[in-house]
This record gives sequence, structure tokens and C-alpha cells, in this order.
Amino acid sequence: MQYMNMCRPKNLTVFLLSCFIVVIALTGCVEPKHSFEKLPAGPWRGVLLLDRNPVVKFGDDRDVAKKFDFDSELPFLFDIVQEDNGKWFAVFRNGEEQIKITDVSFGRATISSKDTVRIDFKAFDTYITAIYEDGVMEGHWHVPYRDNYAIPFKAVFGQNHLFAHDSEKSDIQAGGKWKVTFEPGTPDAYPAVGEFQQNGNKISGTFLTETGDYRYLDGHMLGKKLYMSAFDGAHAFLFVGKMLENGSITGTFRSGKHHTASWEAVKDENASLADPYLLTKAKSSDPIDFTFPNPDGQQISLSDDAYQGKIKLIQIMGTWCPNCMDELQMIQEYLQTEKPEDVAVISLAFERYREKEKALKVLKTYKAKTKMAHEILWGGYYDKKEALKQLPQLDTIMSYPTLLYVDKYNQIRKVYTGFSGPATPAYEKQKSEFKSTINAIRNSE
Repeated sequence: MQYMNMCRPKNLTVFLLSCFIVVIALTGCVEPKHSFEKLPAGPWRGVLLLDRNPVVKFGDDRDVAKKFDFDSELPFLFDIVQEDNGKWFAVFRNGEEQIKITDVSFGRATISSKDTVRIDFKAFDTYITAIYEDGVMEGHWHVPYRDNYAIPFKAVFGQNHLFAHDSEKSDIQAGGKWKVTFEPGTPDAYPAVGEFQQNGNKISGTFLTETGDYRYLDGHMLGKKLYMSAFDGAHAFLFVGKMLENGSITGTFRSGKHHTASWEAVKDENASLADPYLLTKAKSSDPIDFTFPNPDGQQISLSDDAYQGKIKLIQIMGTWCPNCMDELQMIQEYLQTEKPEDVAVISLAFERYREKEKALKVLKTYKAKTKMAHEILWGGYYDKKEALKQLPQLDTIMSYPTLLYVDKYNQIRKVYTGFSGPATPAYEKQKSEFKSTINAIRNSE
């Protein structure tokens, strides 16, 4: 009788359903063999949603575009490219800058069974993860070295504009040189110089400060407002400004989702900043010396035989710092073209991780990605007051990067604070001064 009851249609249905659930549960841990073929290669317009979570809506691009809010969403452009060998890479575009990211993976997530994308900015220890559906990516930009830091991200395929289409008009001119103050009227106020190029309603350029520049900014003029942004995997910058009746500009600057600053600017073709050689000084003429670990944990000292009798360039930097990478590329170019036998370089990194194991792992990845031939050492945590304790020969550390020019007797001869990268008009002059400073030290010994 019990056997007969089990064979009744009702119980049979329950039994089969139970078996189906068990099969699904067991196979859920198996990597599906689904090939990720429908991610479109070509241009994408991405945004970081600084003030709100993304609206989950897939489908018509025009519906998604309507949800963009220029004052709180940071746009950027990138291309997805598939090579002949089937591998994928992404190219992020900020004005003239193009950043090729080869660590791109596509696949179907085991848990969600949705097509997913992951873009790793390994040199900067950040990454994007997103679900793909119907021409839209939706997910987050993750920054592991910050606690619980992830910014909602959305991208739409086939769009190739930042804030506005090129056909839209603007009746104001913001091109030229500007004297800028960030955080005006506060104890944290600091000077900058804005240098912009405008063509119709398109505007590009950057802000130079005494500690570095804000890299390749690109954007549009809409009505009386200026919008510019940049995203390079390390920093996310959004600048919004409004042209006032007197010709000045007032606006806001957002870096990521937490930092917001005000800024104001007046047109001034003679605007300038303090001499970068005078901002940081050596406290004495005593020789500098230090010992720090390299990515393999080996202790490296400035007094090691490899550095004896040589001019030393000590780059105080962080792997998370794009200006530091710009300076590194200048140094590497100099070493490759000049091949100076009497010059040695050490990059001294102050990282966002306090844990030695995590910091050294980041340094190893950075060294490989940048093809660094010289030593990179872990100096400690990136807090500037803590970093200064590791280098007591200096009166301050106010910027990453800071470059120490050290002679063959280990005396600090000059200190250059900050860096004006290739996005700035000052870059070529700085490269020339870099070489002449090394030559001056060489000729004086």
C-alpha cells in the first residue's frame, strides 16, 4: 500500500521535482561551458554614479542615457577590442591619453548565471566588475585598499560622447590660462593654474597644482557650465564650473565618491605656481641613508655597493598615484635613451596598505606592469606624517611624487616636489630641467 501511494501522480510529481532541485544544486558549482560571445567590441560610454545606486534597467540606450545626471555622475569613454587570437583588452580614453588595459575577462557567473565582465587595473590595484545585458554593463568600480569602497558603474555600448554631443552649442569661452584657488576662504585653500583648450563646445586641459596635476581632463561647455572628467583606474575626477557675469568661474571638484572641494578661477595669462625646487628642503648636509625591503622581502640599503660612487635619484611615490607613474615613465625614458652608468634609481613607495605582505604584493605587480628595471622599496604607510618619520632628513613631505637628487656622497643636492605630467604644457620644460639637474650634479663632482 505504501508503495502504491508513492506511485500516485501527485507524489511522483513531488519526487521528480525534488530530484530536479538536487541536480541543479549539484551542478551549480560546475563552471558552465557557455562562451561569452555577445559583448560588443567598440566604443562605450561609462559613468561612475557618485551620489546614488544605479537604476537596474537594460534595453534601449536612449532610456539609459536619460538617467545621466551631469552634476553627480562621472563619465568616461573606453573601447573594448578583441584581438585576432581571441583575447580582449580595453582602452580608456581621457582626451589625448589612451590607457590600454589587457587584464579583461568575460564569462558567465556560476551563481547568477549572468554574463559578467571584469576589468583589472592591476598596476593601481583596482578593478571593475559588471553584469552585461543588451548593450549595457552594470556593476561597480572597486578600490580594495579602501574600506568598503565601491562606486556604482554603468556603461552603454555605441555612445562616444562625454557630457554632450558635439553638435550642441555653448555661448561662452573658457579656453586659456586661469588663476585658480581650491577650497577658497578655508585653512585648506591651495593655489592652482588651469590651462584649457576650447573648440566649439568641447573643452580639454588640466589643473596644475604645487603637488601635481589633475591629468588629462576632457569635457564640454553646456550653457554657462563647464564639465570635465577623467578616469584612469586610480583616480576618478569630476570638475563642474559655472561662468559668472564678471567672467570668473566658480565650481566644485569631486574625487571619487567622498571628496568634494570648491574652486574658483579668474582669467590670468600670467598665472604661476611656487618654484617646485623650494617647497621641500633637506634639514642638514648630513648624508642620507635608509634600508627598506623590496618586493621579494630583501633589505636594500642606500649604502649597498650597487649605489656607491653614483648619483642617486630617490623617487618618493606610491603605486596608487598616476602622477608618480608619469614621473616614473620620464625617468625610465631617460635611463633607456641616455644609459648613464653613473646614475642609479630607487623608487621608495608609501602604500595604502599597512600590512607588509599586501604592500609587497602590490609592489611586485606594479614593478612587472611598468617593466621597472630598478629597485622599488616599501617605505611604509602613505600618510605623509608617517612617511616623513622614515625620511627625517627632509623638512616635509607634501607631495607624491617627490624626487630627491642625491650625489655620490649621499648628500641631498636638490628636491623636486610634485610633477607636471604630459597633460600639462610644463612637461617638456620639466624633462629638460631633469636632465640639466643631473648634469649639474655630475659636473660639480
